[in-house]
Amino acid sequence: MKVNDVNKWLQEVEHPAKGDRNLVELGMVENVEVGEDFVTVTLGFAKHRDPLAEYLIGSAKAAIIRNAPEGTNVEVKTVIKSEAAPKKKPGLDLGFEEVENIKHIIGIASGKGGVGKSTVSVNLAVALARLGYKVGLADADVYGPSVPKMTATEGLMPDAIQEGDKEVIMPLEKYGVKWMSIGYFAKPEQALIWRGPMACNALKQMILQVRWGELDFLLIDMPPGTGDIHISLVHDIPMEGAVIVSTPQDVALADVEKGVNMFRNESVKKPILGLVENMAWFTPAEHPDEKYYLFGKEGGLKMAQKYDIPLLGQIPIVQSIRESGDCGEPAALLSRPDGLAFIALAEKLAGKLTF
Repeated sequence: MKVNDVNKWLQEVEHPAKGDRNLVELGMVENVEVGEDFVTVTLGFAKHRDPLAEYLIGSAKAAIIRNAPEGTNVEVKTVIKSEAAPKKKPGLDLGFEEVENIKHIIGIASGKGGVGKSTVSVNLAVALARLGYKVGLADADVYGPSVPKMTATEGLMPDAIQEGDKEVIMPLEKYGVKWMSIGYFAKPEQALIWRGPMACNALKQMILQVRWGELDFLLIDMPPGTGDIHISLVHDIPMEGAVIVSTPQDVALADVEKGVNMFRNESVKKPILGLVENMAWFTPAEHPDEKYYLFGKEGGLKMAQKYDIPLLGQIPIVQSIRESGDCGEPAALLSRPDGLAFIALAEKLAGKLTF
C-alpha cells in the first residue's frame, strides 16, 4: 500500500458541486501518510462551514476502506487552506439562526426499517402544505435517503450562498414544501459508509445550515431504529416531539416499544405526539370496500393504548401509494382515498399543536 494507491482511491470521490471533479483533481488532498496498518489523509477546504464537508470526509474515508487491506486504520483530517494552523472540522460550530422562525420541529421515527416511515413523512409534509401550512422536510435517513426519489428531485443540487463568513444552503422547493436531503449530495448508487459521529455531524450541518425561512412545520425523517444518531439529533436540534410510524406486525411493534422508551428516557425526554399505523390493511383497487389484514389487525391501536399515545391515523396498503412514491408524485397530492388518509393524518397532527 503506497501513497499513489491512496491518491488513486481518492479519485473515486467526486465533488458534486464542482462538475463531478474528484478530490485529487481539485487539489483538496493536502497530505497522505501511509503506514503498515494505517492511512491518514488531510483534506484542504477553502473555508469553514463548507456545506459538503462532512459528505466529502465520509466519502473519502469510505473509498479508502473499500480498497485498503482489511483492518487498516483510516483517518481523514481537515485543514482550512487560508489559515496557518488547522482548526476544528468545518460545519460543526453551528447556531440555531436558521431554525429560529420554525414553529414546530417534529421527528418522524420508526423502531425498524421497512415500515414506510419515509413514505409517511413525504406524504404528511405534502398534506400539511395542502392544508395551507408552511412546511419543510429534512431527510435525515442518512443510510437510505429516499426523498429525492419520492419527490422526483433526483439529480438536483441545492444552491449555497455566502453571507459574510457564513455559507447557507437553499432547500429545493416542490409541491409547496421545502426539501433537503443528504441524497442530493451523493450519487443514487453510492453507499454512505459513515460511523456514528460523522453521520451525526453531517445531519446536524444539513439541518442547521439550511435557509428554511418561516415555517409552521419542519419534519425530520429520522433513520430507523434507536441509537447515537437519534440521541444526537434530539439533543442538537430543538425538536418539539416525535411521531412514530409502525406496521401492525408484532415484530415491528416490538421495536416501537424501544422507540417509545428512547424518547421517554431521562436523557432524552421528548414527547411522543402520536403513532401512525402504516400498512394497516390491504384494499384491492377493484374491491375498494374490502379490507384484508395482512400484518395483523389493529396492532398499532393496541400499542397506542398500552403506552397512552394518540393514534394519529391508519394508512392502508394500496398500490397507488407505492406507484406515487416511485414516480415522484406523492399520493397526498390527489383527493383519492389514499391521499385523503394523509390529509386526515395531517389535520389530526396539526390539531394537537398550538399556533
